[in-house]
Amino acid sequence: MNRTAIILLFIANAISGLAQGMSMIAIPWYFAQKDLLGQFGMVYIIATILSVFWVPMTGSIIDKYDRKKIFLILTIIVGSIIAVISMAGFYLEELPSLVVGSVFLITFFNYNLHYPCLYAFVQEMTERKHYAKMTSLLEIIGQVTTILAGAGATLLLVGTKNGVLKFFGTSVDIGINIRAWKIHEIFLLDSSTYFIAFIIIIFIRYVPLVERKEESGNMMERILTGWKYLNGVKPIFWFGVLSFTVFMAILLEAFYLGVSYINNHLEATGDVYANSKIAYSFGAVSVGLTIRYLFYRLSIPFVVTFLTFITGVAFLCLFATKSIILLFIIFVVLGITNAGVRVARITYLFNNVPNQFFGRAGSVFFLCNILARVILLLIFITPFFQISNNIIYAFLILSVILFIATLFLIIHYKSFDLSLSPKSIMS
Repeated sequence: MNRTAIILLFIANAISGLAQGMSMIAIPWYFAQKDLLGQFGMVYIIATILSVFWVPMTGSIIDKYDRKKIFLILTIIVGSIIAVISMAGFYLEELPSLVVGSVFLITFFNYNLHYPCLYAFVQEMTERKHYAKMTSLLEIIGQVTTILAGAGATLLLVGTKNGVLKFFGTSVDIGINIRAWKIHEIFLLDSSTYFIAFIIIIFIRYVPLVERKEESGNMMERILTGWKYLNGVKPIFWFGVLSFTVFMAILLEAFYLGVSYINNHLEATGDVYANSKIAYSFGAVSVGLTIRYLFYRLSIPFVVTFLTFITGVAFLCLFATKSIILLFIIFVVLGITNAGVRVARITYLFNNVPNQFFGRAGSVFFLCNILARVILLLIFITPFFQISNNIIYAFLILSVILFIATLFLIIHYKSFDLSLSPKSIMS
C-alpha cells in the first residue's frame, strides 16, 4: 500500500477542508443575518442545477486523467479565485451578497469534483483488503476537520464578549476577547489553505495498485460508458441511488434548511448553528472509529437500510419538536447515520465497481441525487416555507422520502448481496 502517499493526501485534504468548512458554515449564516435566505436559496438552486451538467463531466475527468494532476489544478484554480474575491473584500471593506454567493458556488463545484476524485484516488492506491479501513479513516479525518471548522466558525462568526464564548448553549470563559470576522477575512483564510494543500500534493509519489486502460472517444462517449456499465449491474445501480437518499437529505439540511430552522423556528444565534455542525461531527467520528468492525457482524445492505430509517425518524423529530438541546442530540444521530451510510456505500462500491469506471459510476449516482435536490429545493424556496416557522414542514417531507427509500431498500435487499467480483461482473 502507498502509505506515505495516502498520508500526504489525507493531510492535504484535512488542511483545505478545515477552512472550506468554516466558509460553508459562515456563508449561509451571513445570508440569514441579512434576511436574504430567499436569495441564498436561489444561489443554492443555481449551484444544484448547474451541477446537473458539471457532475457527469467530473466522472469522465476522474476516469480519464491522472488524479494527482486533477488535485493540483483544482487547488490552484479554486484557491486563486477565492483569494482574488477576498482581496476585493479588503479593498471594498464589504463584499456584495452575490459575490459571497459566488464563493459558495465555486466551493460547491469544487466538492463535486474533489470528493469523487479523492475516493477514486484512494481506491487506486489501496489494496482491496484495506478498503473498509481507508473509508473509515476518510470519515474520521473528514469529521474531525468539520469539528475544528465548526469550533473555528463559532469563534469567527460571533466572536466573544468579555472573553465569553457560547458553546452548545453554555457560556464558556476562554479569557480572550475575539472580534467577529468579516466574511472576506474568512475567505482569505480559506484560500490560503488551498495553496498549502497544493504544495503537499506536489510531494505525493505512488504506485497504482489497479490497472486503468487508456480510453478513447470524446467526453460524451466516455460518460455514456458509465451509464452502460451500471445498466448491466442493476443491483449496484439501485444500491447507489437509494443509499444516496440520506446524503440528499443531509445536504439540504446543511446548506439551506438548517440555517432557516435555527433562525426562524428555534430563534437561536450563530453559535447554535455552528455548534450543531460540531455535534453532527461527533456522531460521524464515532461511526468512523467503529463501523468497519460492524461489517464483520452486519451486512452492508442491512447497515444502509437501518440507518436510512433512523434518519427518517430524526427528521420527523426535528419537525415535531422545538428544543436546542434536542437539536444537538439529533445532530449527533444524523452524524452517525450519514457517516455510517457513506462509509458503507463507499466500501460497497470499492468492492463492486472497477476503478476504471469508479468516477463515472459515482457521477451517475450524484446526478440522480442532484435532480432530486433540484425538485425539492424548488418546493422549499416557495414563500410558504419562508413564513414564520413553516420550514419545519420541509423536514416532514424529507422524513417521508427517507421512509419510502427504506421501503425500496427492503424490496431490493436480496439483490444487493453480490457474489460476483468486479472482474466477473465485467466479463
